[in-house]
Amino acid sequence: MSAPLRLGAVIITMGNRPDELKALLDSVARQDGAPIDVVVVGQGVQVTGLPEGVRSIDLPENLGIPGGRNVGIEAFGPGGGDVDALLFLDDDGLLERTDTAELCRQAFAEDPALGIISFRIADPETGVTQRRHVPRLRASDPMRSSRVTTFLGGANAVRTAVFEQVGALPGEFFYAHEETDLAWRALDAGWLIDYRSDMVLLHPTTAPSRHAVYHRMVARNRVWLARRNLPAPLVPVYLGVWLLLTLVRRPSAPALKAWFGGFREGWTSPCGPRRPMRWRTVWRLTRLGRPPVI
Repeated sequence: MSAPLRLGAVIITMGNRPDELKALLDSVARQDGAPIDVVVVGQGVQVTGLPEGVRSIDLPENLGIPGGRNVGIEAFGPGGGDVDALLFLDDDGLLERTDTAELCRQAFAEDPALGIISFRIADPETGVTQRRHVPRLRASDPMRSSRVTTFLGGANAVRTAVFEQVGALPGEFFYAHEETDLAWRALDAGWLIDYRSDMVLLHPTTAPSRHAVYHRMVARNRVWLARRNLPAPLVPVYLGVWLLLTLVRRPSAPALKAWFGGFREGWTSPCGPRRPMRWRTVWRLTRLGRPPVI
């Protein structure tokens, strides 16, 4: 029998949720199977009070969500190669069950093409999973597991071979859409992504717009995402659809102003290397229910 897959975990923190972070670390320590090596990355803060055996990296400044997670990946060797897969968990989340790690090991072992697993996020008090936390268009039933085209950034597991093949998260994004950028590159390289309703991270219900930079970065990074990854004919289609959706949702005047500012910034600022996906990947995304124009 082959040895069980080695798992690590990366948690980024701003240092403002010490109680929640402790509870999360406790839930990771309670996982069945071999112990998980955990790295906590302090975004411009010094992380203290960690349990014995949990490593920390204190960054002098906040590198943003993908930048902080990339630092955590490299703590496990180049591309995270010292382990077989990494869990990425929000510091105010909590693993509900003790078999989540074992379910990850089993899923990756049974399907060598499976590159990313997206967990289900549920509110700890109500058990409700927000529609936006189901990474597919048909999101009415969060209890249905399925193959998907993207994943949730703070509740997932990634096979480290994915990073070795397609590279890390796009650090320049700072916040928003970095998961989809990695997902599209992984899918283009032949990897699969699964949403698993039985792998649960408890997390308080929140609105993404609580972040002051939300509207600007969502718009800027949406443009960068298209410029980096889509075949040229699909770039205006994809961005045109999202422009219409934004207007239909009728955001407030300040939010719309920030959105258009970010949209303009996305066109005028460097977006990183352009590697357009193959047309067969476009077809593959379409067959999975989410063509890359929506």
